[in-house]
Amino acid sequence: MAKKTETYCSFCGRSSREVELLMPGLNGCICNECAAQAYKISKEYLAQNHQVEDIDFGSVPKPTEIKAYLDQYIIGQERAKKYISVAVYNHYKRLAQKNDDVDIEKSNIILVGPTGTGKTLIAKTIARLLKVPFAIVDATVLTEAGYVGEDIESLLTRLLQACDYNVQLAERGIVFIDEIDKIARKGDNPSITRDVSGEGVQQGLLKLLEGSIVNVPPQGGRKHPEQQMIAVNTKNILFICGGAFEGIERKIALRLNTHAVGYGIDANNRRIAREKLLHYVTPQDLRSFGLIPEIIGRLPILTNLEELDRDALRRILVEPKNAIVKQYIKLFKMDGTTLQFKDEALDYIVDKAIEFKLGARGLRSIVETIMIDAMYENPSTGSKTFIVDKEYAQSQLKKANFEIIQQANN
Repeated sequence: MAKKTETYCSFCGRSSREVELLMPGLNGCICNECAAQAYKISKEYLAQNHQVEDIDFGSVPKPTEIKAYLDQYIIGQERAKKYISVAVYNHYKRLAQKNDDVDIEKSNIILVGPTGTGKTLIAKTIARLLKVPFAIVDATVLTEAGYVGEDIESLLTRLLQACDYNVQLAERGIVFIDEIDKIARKGDNPSITRDVSGEGVQQGLLKLLEGSIVNVPPQGGRKHPEQQMIAVNTKNILFICGGAFEGIERKIALRLNTHAVGYGIDANNRRIAREKLLHYVTPQDLRSFGLIPEIIGRLPILTNLEELDRDALRRILVEPKNAIVKQYIKLFKMDGTTLQFKDEALDYIVDKAIEFKLGARGLRSIVETIMIDAMYENPSTGSKTFIVDKEYAQSQLKKANFEIIQQANN
């Protein structure tokens, strides 16, 4: 009986007994581990050397088209949508520009508005329309290098992941930094402890916003000396920052002297409605809030989002393509049930969102509280129709102790 011949991997030299799989070829074999390593190396090489196609500026949507797309998903906020539309369009212009005497500089944006007004929703909606990589990151997890948290450079990791680590593609992308107000300087008074998650992070963001070559950890998180880095040039990356800036109205009111009293007060200095104060926000107010002058200078476009009034909240419930009511109707339809919301019930939901100052984000929590029992029972009962009226909405919120919980939170 002939002895069975042992086969070996032509790359690493291990035998078939030492690996899980040995794949034969014309003049040799390769094991599964060498094949996986070869795939990884080739993927990294192609990503680094693949030439990205030039932007076809003729196919880029115009600012009015970008805003019309945003209008399908976002109610109100006309000013913010206009600013974003122009900024994105100009970003494409910068990518399409030829080398000449005039170099178009990027105009990073900062959005100021109360929670629940649609800052993050605008970013997510615009991401669907774009032909460049887009990433949404959170500033609250960032700290200075060497401290617990994530390094500033890890912001770009999300952008790399969005384009499968194609560096050239990432270098023309857009990054939305949410909760930018959470890294405000904690105070003007000197302290024996370092402000590692406030001013320190702002200082670290400067080189990203202005444009420089940054070494990015491929998997995010902390950097360490032995880790392989990816060099990314942020010169052509557009940064859009958003934050609630809770309490900045007091800074604006103080600057405008809105509480002036007495004879001879100019009409322009009359008391301004508190909900309209954000219309008058300036870089000076951001500095008073705690952003350093250097970072304000690198965010030249400043605009605000308005507090949503009753009419806007009512429209948000039913009008957008992904409106909350439409989502629940679709959920029930998948079980063969026709869901109907009475107008009185929708008005009641809006009233509660206004009463507890929950904003647009709070609308979903209220509707979820109202619908939880129905979503639990309906799939089993097989009901063909389900109607939500004001009485049902009231009883469900009362049953869930919604008002007591919200009053305690406020």
